[in-house]
Amino acid sequence: MSREDFSDTLRVLVATDCHLGYMEKDEIRRHDSFKAFEEICSIAEEKQVDFLLLGGDLFHENKPSRTTLVKAIEILRRHCLNDKPVQFQVVSDQTVNFQNAFGHVNYEDPHFNVGLPVFSIHGNHDDPAGVDNLSAIDILSACNLVNYFGKMVLGGSGVGQISLYPILMKKGSTTVALYGLGNIRDERLNRMFQTPHAVQWMRPEVQEGCDVSDWFNILVLHQNRVKSNPKNAISEHFLPRFLDFIVWGHEHECLIDPQEVSGMGFHITQPGSSVATSLIDGESKPKHVLLLEIKGNQYRPTKIPLTSVRPFEYTEIVLKDEGDIDPNDQNSILEHLDKVVRNLIEKASKNAVNRSEIKLPLVRIKVDYSGFMTINPQRFGQKYVGKVANPQDILIFSKASKKGRSEANIDDSERLRPEELNQQNIEALVAESNLKMEILPVNDLDVALHNFVNKDDKLAFYSCVQYNLQETRGKLAKDSDAKKFEEDDLILKVGECLEERLKDRSTRPTGSSQFLSTGLTSENLTKGSSGIANTSFSDDEDTTQMSGLMPATRGRRGSSTGTTTRGRAKAPTRGRGRGKASSAMKQTTLDSSLGFRQSQRSASAAASASFKSASTIGEDDVDSPSSEEVEPEDFNKLDSTSEDEESTKGKGRKRPATTKRGRGRGSGTSKRGRKNESSSSLNRLLSSKDDDDDEDDEDREKKLNKSQPRVTRNYGALRR
Repeated sequence: MSREDFSDTLRVLVATDCHLGYMEKDEIRRHDSFKAFEEICSIAEEKQVDFLLLGGDLFHENKPSRTTLVKAIEILRRHCLNDKPVQFQVVSDQTVNFQNAFGHVNYEDPHFNVGLPVFSIHGNHDDPAGVDNLSAIDILSACNLVNYFGKMVLGGSGVGQISLYPILMKKGSTTVALYGLGNIRDERLNRMFQTPHAVQWMRPEVQEGCDVSDWFNILVLHQNRVKSNPKNAISEHFLPRFLDFIVWGHEHECLIDPQEVSGMGFHITQPGSSVATSLIDGESKPKHVLLLEIKGNQYRPTKIPLTSVRPFEYTEIVLKDEGDIDPNDQNSILEHLDKVVRNLIEKASKNAVNRSEIKLPLVRIKVDYSGFMTINPQRFGQKYVGKVANPQDILIFSKASKKGRSEANIDDSERLRPEELNQQNIEALVAESNLKMEILPVNDLDVALHNFVNKDDKLAFYSCVQYNLQETRGKLAKDSDAKKFEEDDLILKVGECLEERLKDRSTRPTGSSQFLSTGLTSENLTKGSSGIANTSFSDDEDTTQMSGLMPATRGRRGSSTGTTTRGRAKAPTRGRGRGKASSAMKQTTLDSSLGFRQSQRSASAAASASFKSASTIGEDDVDSPSSEEVEPEDFNKLDSTSEDEESTKGKGRKRPATTKRGRGRGSGTSKRGRKNESSSSLNRLLSSKDDDDDEDDEDREKKLNKSQPRVTRNYGALRR
């Protein structure tokens, strides 16, 4: 290349998915990701590129370890900080391009000598999180080692709105507009592309001697590309036609040669990962990086193989197609698999590029064992310790799918994305199983799972449940027919409320994670127990809350609860193992959200009145009314909910059966008495006083309830 051509040609080295820190606790493979990244930086120096472009997932984890951060900073310092001049300039508004405290490209900082600029977006592994929305790449950006771009602020209403501002670069007569789009959840970005004006692309302004068409437009993104689920991937046809070249990250299969998209006019390159993170067929292909040379509106790609990558051999075997294997003889299966493994090890040693440092190869055999017995993969791999890098998972067994070959091919292509194996979303699981969600919306559960796994949000699921409980409770309270509800209609009504809430939510200007706005903190969680936060209600609040639902039941329940409380008024501090604040804490269940909450104080009071006989227990476990207020038939019908709740609680405490309940509780009381006798004489006095109080309570309860019929238990009415 002549000197004139060199001054007008922008040279870029493109790589994606370095996954620094992958398998850092494995003694054999812990250095693989760092050696590959070191080789990429060395190639950039050797080829004298203008800058290094990374397409996301520089780190394997959202919160990389200190070892990983230190090694990454050391590699970047060795190769990026030098006295070499930078031949191009950034002519766009840098405060918009680089959203950090400094607001300019790193090589323009007078305190640093940056000879190799590095531009990077974030991926789904190292995406921003937390209150300040920071990524691990922000640490490298603050160290002035990496130019972090493509971080989007999701503004607007509904699915959100983003604006992509390009980094405008100029070298001689060549002008390049570099667009960056960091990873966004595929479902959300898919909807944004199909929503008018949700994704806005900013074009360079027309200047003297430089038209809009003179810019070479490059896009770097990190999203799903394989169309296993149309809503869970980004189609190439969503992208604007003015783009010239696209660097597609996130897909680990190396398709480095640019491919033209029919009817769109741009080319796509998929460099793939530089380290194998999943032992599948797509990862076994040779790894490359791309040298991109741009002059004017033309470019020239050159693929460069990576030699420091650990060898990986993959094959598939169908046992029934092998003639020398006896289905009933396990030794014949072992001999055949041993032969296959030895051949793969020899093949890996012959194909080794770097003879000076031969590494232990990765070997994976997918075995179709239809009609055969399986063997233990760990035991099989013990004989290859020191010969392969993954002796514990050489074999993976599978059965031939009953579906057609076409569907099997789709499944194979879907497995080319190793991240999706561990990050299946709830929406896809529900769709595959043909399930119908009746309580919680699928989108809310999906967001909660994403925040719990990727954002380390410990309260994600609790916030989701509390938000939806409050929303359902509010819908039911507003219903004019709430008084007519019967227990069989409650679940149907909850399902109708779910559909109404989904319709309201689709038109409401809130984000996808709106249930996180409940204001729950760890401080609030510590004030209660058993998951009870400040969303619980006291007994008085229960009275007002339940007045709108089933007033007949409320009146009877109030009379019974009041009677029991008066019986226990002599010993208010005695909690029966529930603590002093037992009256303020209740189980927040589906029944409680629908107006059937019952305080633990009334439950323990009903339990304390049941020590004499099984028949008395059958009467007192339910909040019994007086005989003058309601007929026995109505009592059976309307209080079955309370019985179900009591029987469920009894099951949770592992109480004995109904016929033995009196004897079981009596034995429990005597056991407590024996423990108290062994402790001190004072405790014996207190326990005897408690027993006297219990007998008084039982006498009062028996007098009040002696005319009540025994209620037949109807367990499972609401668990249908």
